[in-house]
Amino acid sequence: MTFFPRRFMRTAGLLATMLAATALTPAFAQDAAPAADAAAAPVAAVAPETVIATVAGSPITEADLSFAAEDLAQELQQMPPDQRKPFLLRVLIDMKVMAQAGAAAGMADTPLFQQRLEYLKDRSLRRAYFAEQIAAGVTEEAVRAEYDKFVADFTPAPEIRASHILVPTEEEAKAIKAELDGGADFVALAKEKSIDPGAANGGDLGFFGAGSMVAPFETAAFALTDIGQVSEPVESQFGWHVIRLEEKRESAPPAFEQVAPQLQQQLLMTTFDETVATLMEGVAVDIPDAALAAAVAGQSETAPPAAQ
Repeated sequence: MTFFPRRFMRTAGLLATMLAATALTPAFAQDAAPAADAAAAPVAAVAPETVIATVAGSPITEADLSFAAEDLAQELQQMPPDQRKPFLLRVLIDMKVMAQAGAAAGMADTPLFQQRLEYLKDRSLRRAYFAEQIAAGVTEEAVRAEYDKFVADFTPAPEIRASHILVPTEEEAKAIKAELDGGADFVALAKEKSIDPGAANGGDLGFFGAGSMVAPFETAAFALTDIGQVSEPVESQFGWHVIRLEEKRESAPPAFEQVAPQLQQQLLMTTFDETVATLMEGVAVDIPDAALAAAVAGQSETAPPAAQ
């Protein structure tokens, strides 16, 4: 269930790219940080300038290793931890050898290579700016503040806990209702006769709110008023249900730990969009192709909120 609407369609893709490219996301949200970087790092703290190999006089450093880990995070996740550093070093050695061959062939002197170099410089600076100016500000304290706002705005809604017995036909459902009216044990009947996968626990469905169940079942369940009351047989696409009301309560906001990753992502999106909007103030952008300019402008429009 989504508790916080995603408002920025354009931002989501950029954030995903940046989060995958940097290991500097807030430490408390471990799911959002690329695990491969941490797993690939040496056990002991080592200075980034430490040389771990030399290829034809050209050094490979711990910093190079971490850069490679960023680029190959997806591949590293599929490897045992003890194989990651050797794999990265092998990639870097191959890279050095091929780069030296390319330089010897004059490839570094072409205009296209210089353009690519400028692009890679801009990309690296963007990553660094995102990590240090945007992601670093999304601290646990900031996320908890967002959570406090969410809790303050949370409106409780009715929830019920119900159990049911599901059978294929109306005749069977009516027979079960008659047994229950005669004093039969609901849990025992559910375990014996219900075809629902939850029959083993007596048909207990736990707590649910409006919109969680199929319409005929939900209508009948919420129409029950007294604890222990049993419904008349009701049909859904799954078969025929006999429902018993177990408990009533008002919903409560989810615990911080449940929604912290989503809150963090939402805060990153908001912070990113606000930062870019500020940086774009007074910046002239000229796109000669009118159709392309309109399409680019459309990428900046906010998307409708996601379904709750």
